[in-house]
Amino acid sequence: MDFITPLISMVERLCTSMASRASRVINLDRGIQLFATELIELKDKRDDLRTLLEQAELDGSRRTNEVQRWLARVEVIETEATSIIESFGQSRERSGCLNPSCYSKYNLSKEMIEKLKELSELKGKGNFERLVTEPRPAPVEEKPCRPAIGISVMVQKVWEFLEEGKLGIIALYGMGGVGKTTLLKTINNAFLTRDHSYDVVIWVLVSKEFVVSKIQQSIVARLELPWDESETHEHLTSKIYNVLKKKRFLLLLDDVWERIDLGDIGIPLPDEENKCKLIFTTRSMDVCSDMDAHRKLKVELLTDDKSWQLFCEKVGRMEILESLAIRTYAETIVQKCGGLPLALITVGRAMANKETEEEWKYAIELLNKSPLELRGMEDVFTLLKFSYDNLENEATKMCFLYCSLFPHSYCIEKEQLVEYWIAEGILDSSYDRHAYNKGYAVIGSLKVACLLETGEEETQVKMNDVIRSFALWIASGCGVNKGKFLVEACLGLTEAPGVKNWEGAQRVSLLDNGITGLKEVPICPNLLTLLLQWNNGLNQIPDDFFQSMIALRLLDLSFTSIRKIPVSIGELLELRHLNLTATKITTLPKELGSLAKLNHLNLLRTYSLRKIPREAIAGLSELVVLNLYYSYELWEVHNSESEYDVGLDVLENLAHLCILGLTISTVISLHKLFGIRSLVRCIQYLFIKECEGLHQLELSSTFGYGKLLRRLSIKDCKDLNFLVVDAQDGENWLPNLEVLALHGLPNVTSIWKSPPRETSLHNLRLLNIWYCHRLKNVSWISLLPKLEAIYLFYCKALEEVVSEQEKLEPDSKAFARLKTISIRDLPELRSVTPLALSFPSLKNIAVIDCPKLKKLSIRITHDSSTVPTVYCSKDWWEGLEWDDLSTKNSFLTNFTSN
Repeated sequence: MDFITPLISMVERLCTSMASRASRVINLDRGIQLFATELIELKDKRDDLRTLLEQAELDGSRRTNEVQRWLARVEVIETEATSIIESFGQSRERSGCLNPSCYSKYNLSKEMIEKLKELSELKGKGNFERLVTEPRPAPVEEKPCRPAIGISVMVQKVWEFLEEGKLGIIALYGMGGVGKTTLLKTINNAFLTRDHSYDVVIWVLVSKEFVVSKIQQSIVARLELPWDESETHEHLTSKIYNVLKKKRFLLLLDDVWERIDLGDIGIPLPDEENKCKLIFTTRSMDVCSDMDAHRKLKVELLTDDKSWQLFCEKVGRMEILESLAIRTYAETIVQKCGGLPLALITVGRAMANKETEEEWKYAIELLNKSPLELRGMEDVFTLLKFSYDNLENEATKMCFLYCSLFPHSYCIEKEQLVEYWIAEGILDSSYDRHAYNKGYAVIGSLKVACLLETGEEETQVKMNDVIRSFALWIASGCGVNKGKFLVEACLGLTEAPGVKNWEGAQRVSLLDNGITGLKEVPICPNLLTLLLQWNNGLNQIPDDFFQSMIALRLLDLSFTSIRKIPVSIGELLELRHLNLTATKITTLPKELGSLAKLNHLNLLRTYSLRKIPREAIAGLSELVVLNLYYSYELWEVHNSESEYDVGLDVLENLAHLCILGLTISTVISLHKLFGIRSLVRCIQYLFIKECEGLHQLELSSTFGYGKLLRRLSIKDCKDLNFLVVDAQDGENWLPNLEVLALHGLPNVTSIWKSPPRETSLHNLRLLNIWYCHRLKNVSWISLLPKLEAIYLFYCKALEEVVSEQEKLEPDSKAFARLKTISIRDLPELRSVTPLALSFPSLKNIAVIDCPKLKKLSIRITHDSSTVPTVYCSKDWWEGLEWDDLSTKNSFLTNFTSN
């Protein structure tokens, strides 16, 4: 029994200890529940705070540093607390309370109590007075930009556009290197000192390979908005939009190559309501349209004086530039830079340390032949190559390169250029309207890309000097194969380059030189194009000159003095296009008939041409274009058995003929022509001369005659009374007629038997009337919407140009395109128009021997951009009567005495 008492005591102590520890375990379970609840409440507070922050940040606000630190601490303590909860759960699963792990649970409880205190304190600190701060970016950020020369006029124009309330989007376009970026930076920096009402001016460089996210990041950074690389595109778009919709912004986008969807970036569309603006630069006019620009401003090349100023600034040594030995060379170099600022800066820097005459001469030689060898020019060409590479297809690129065959800044007729492209096979090898339209579309694309410019006339284009040098570089395979294009046009050559230079050539252009003879016979089997036109002294070509040119497709000998075509012309079996305009040839060789693939034969103004063998034309089975306007006229004169008896019947057998120009000198020939419908439908150029017995000329449209007619010239037809147009009601008379020349028609009192309708002659550009002594007026010309030039000479009875009976209003749109009025020896002329009109396009007025004309009939308005120059005698000028003194004063500086 004595051993029982100690045992009972031990059991009691054991039970007491177990009860105590069991109680602690129960308290630990409750503590864990409380701990987990506290953690959940902290996370809820954190999540609610994040929701508020995300909403505020969408509006452009940035979380405070205090909030950011609190959120970071929550992340840390959440990890630690989660670890404690997980450890407790694992310990409980392994054993009961008698296990030694009870001691670890006890330790966990101590750690939990300490962390619970931190959770409670952190939750209490989560009540903030201010969660975010609103970003306040500087209204303008200055862009590094040196003072620019020659852009002040364009800057002023941009200010005018910005002040127009209805304009939201403004485009600045121009070729690479012309100074678009400089202009945009100048505009940006001007807002640093200029009063304005924009909340923020944003600059973004877009570039050719632009990415939407990069543009968004630039805008977000400029607005000082928070962002993370993990943010989705949609989130960034919303963030930008929510900020910008509350601001009046000016967005400047530099170097845009394609349409940018502003909405996809998050940019509200600038308009009259939000008063926001977008200005962007581009090389393409298409991009201007694609971006819905309200105004387009072309960044022009520098004028001659500004080019010289910029060049001098970059050379920096006026003592050298002003020296007699160097000045001429320097001016030549500036001219070759073509007003392109980047080229002027680059070449100017390259010449800064050149002091000798020889160094300046050598620089000119490099610019002529190897411009890339001049230090820095590679950067210029690299910039231009972006525009070239961006052209839509290989055909357009080849058309561009072809333009480099012409001299720098040479005005190229669009129609001639398209015909060359067709002949080479770059475009469709046909001469239908589709091929011409395609060619004109290519010209449009090159102008849109700022790689071609409009020439002196709307019908012309030209290529900038630097662009041409770049094109020749590309044509040579970027300098690898310089012999492919042999181009030495307009260089004053008196002899052709040596035959060795011709060997690998595909295209040779020696036009507009002083070459008098071609003495050597080149071997050039790959030659496709040979341009020799405008060598006025060229009168001798060896008979075997063409014998190796087996691939030649285009040959232009126009405006040379050749009298004989070499017989080796018959070897050119691939020839498609032969131009002999204004040469002195007297006969066509019969070998010409061997050219079975010839499509285009131009004999315009070959006044001396008297003999055409039948076989020279009959064998041209593929001929599409034949132009004998102001040329061969002896259609029915020779004996029918003569080898030179080419007649209209030969032309009738040319199955593919579509475009025809003819000279007719007898009524018999004219009547025969009018009886051949297939020829009548082809006529585009018609010269009728010395046709005795021709009383009226019927231009019937019944069989298509007159619908294609572009030029009509009638000379010395003494019996002609008027022209008759047989057109159906409402039909447009002569819809394609561009030039009408009437000379020596003494019986004509009224040009048209019936007065023209308002819809008639709507393409007539030039009217030339000489020696029509019974003509009283030409009032019908006031109806011509495209008339550009009027020449009225030696018409003794002409009293008015436009009769007083014509009902013209002061704001009439008559003569809207008229550029030139030239009148001479009109002794009875009293007025040009019955009342003064504005003549908005008029540039030149020439008046000689018109003693009764006392008024100019021109009204000068406040918005008249230019005042026409008047060429006349001083006596006639001083006798003019003026309706008001201001009009007279406007003309004073534009009067030139004969």
